[in-house]
Amino acid sequence: MTAQIAAFLTVDGVTTGSIYVLIALGFVLIFAVTRVIFVPFGDIAAFTALTLSALQTKHLPGTVGLVAALAALATLLEVIRLARARRPGQIPRALLFYLVLPLIPAAAVWATAGMTLPLPVTIILALALILPIAPLLDRVVFRPIADGTVLLLLTVSVALHFALVGLGLLFFGPEGVRTEPMSDYMVMVAGVPVSGQTLMIMAAAVIFSGLLFLFFEFTITGKSLHATAVNRTGARLMGIRPERAGTIAYLLGSLLAGISGILISPVNTIFYDSGFLIGLKAFVGAIIGGLVSFPVTAIGALFVGILESFAAFQNSAFKEVIVFGVLIPVLMWRSYTFAHSEEDIDE
Repeated sequence: MTAQIAAFLTVDGVTTGSIYVLIALGFVLIFAVTRVIFVPFGDIAAFTALTLSALQTKHLPGTVGLVAALAALATLLEVIRLARARRPGQIPRALLFYLVLPLIPAAAVWATAGMTLPLPVTIILALALILPIAPLLDRVVFRPIADGTVLLLLTVSVALHFALVGLGLLFFGPEGVRTEPMSDYMVMVAGVPVSGQTLMIMAAAVIFSGLLFLFFEFTITGKSLHATAVNRTGARLMGIRPERAGTIAYLLGSLLAGISGILISPVNTIFYDSGFLIGLKAFVGAIIGGLVSFPVTAIGALFVGILESFAAFQNSAFKEVIVFGVLIPVLMWRSYTFAHSEEDIDE
């Protein structure tokens, strides 16, 4: 391997790793607040790319129906809960947040489907349509079992992933897609060509890593969100609403997933089930960060991307084995270096 080839592989690995950074940060963000390992995170990223491709080809994306169905179901559950709690005065607010706001981008996409729109407009529409999905899934699926064990939450999360994969096949079909590149800019760095798309991916990873670290470490809102994961009952006693904290976490997670899907779709062919493999590799980076540290998670995800790039060059047939094999020493190291405690289970 020459220095030139190594430079090419490093740039490619950093580009892929930057996508893993965004998704891994979403894993850590949601887990830190809700204790849910959100397995469908990669599926939401893939849905964003497929939605953007459908808009660019003047088709109505199936995610419009998904958002509408989830909004209706979440609204029904919330109205029933408020009625049982004898709080009818809060029903209009529930209708606004769970029905009206999610349906606004869905209606906008439905109204503009088939039109020729500028690329920035289609990107905004795709992001706006995807944003409500994770919060609505939280309300429908995870909030009723929010006090369950981590194992129960993980099992439900895996089942939800398989349901979304099936819906993805129904909505978008088995064909892979690539979206239009967002930039034709090209620059030479140490003799290696770096595209504008690559620079945007790297910049997004750096910016969101820094913002999330600052948010959780230096803001009262970030600390209150993390408090709900440490002790939900204690958070309630301190005036923190775990349900609202979870909604914020899932909303930010949807934003990270949407941005990663939009950034990766011009450089990788995305299929209806591509999200699982992308998410699984990002999860390796999240595990390196202990599902706690945003900076270490970002470094771990970059390491996974670079390792995958070099492994594919040496032997593409074994690149997945090598990447996922990293989990074994990482899990063993964390098992030996961290204190163990039994999870409290409410009887």
